[in-house]
Amino acid sequence: MRLDADIITQYPGQIFDMNTYKCIQPHLAKQQRLMPALLSVFLLSMLLACSCAAQKVDYDKKLKELGIQLSEPSKPVANYVKAVRVGNLLFLSGHGPTHPDGSMTKGKVGTDLTIEQGYAAAKLTAEGMLATLKMELGDLNRVKRIVKVNGWVNCPPDFGDHPKVINGCSDLMVAVFGERGKHARAAMGVGSLPFNTSVEIEMIVEME
Repeated sequence: MRLDADIITQYPGQIFDMNTYKCIQPHLAKQQRLMPALLSVFLLSMLLACSCAAQKVDYDKKLKELGIQLSEPSKPVANYVKAVRVGNLLFLSGHGPTHPDGSMTKGKVGTDLTIEQGYAAAKLTAEGMLATLKMELGDLNRVKRIVKVNGWVNCPPDFGDHPKVINGCSDLMVAVFGERGKHARAAMGVGSLPFNTSVEIEMIVEME
């Protein structure tokens, strides 16, 4: 009886008789049945690996694409720290709109500043929080999710566009982190802020 060529290939140098063939033929048949499943698992694993690699974003590189260069984080101005870690959460203290030269955007939005200027102040504040994040984590790629943003706007009592102002922060977080940058938020108005700054913002971040 002519033996299967697969057997000759897998067992070179062996002399086969009918009894040997009957013993190993079921084993070969099982291997042949499993091969398509194993191949499917391998291909699926490769596709998932490629997908994860494609979705991975370098957030430091993203900042450069947005034309943002982070400055050194400002020092605390009173008896507190810039950030506190609790488990996998990082709580950022309130940040203000501090420029690279140390000056701050000051005044009430709605009287001294326009909504657009308030928006720019909130964006500047967000850049300062990103600088603190990078200092604390060493790498912005460790950010898993922007969880919560609280923003206060220095404004007169009849001002009502607080969300438009704090959007300066929220828009930047989404621009940098994409879906991970979408967060819960509160935007509030107050009669004054420390040093008469136009906005103050705090944030909670989930870390990898």
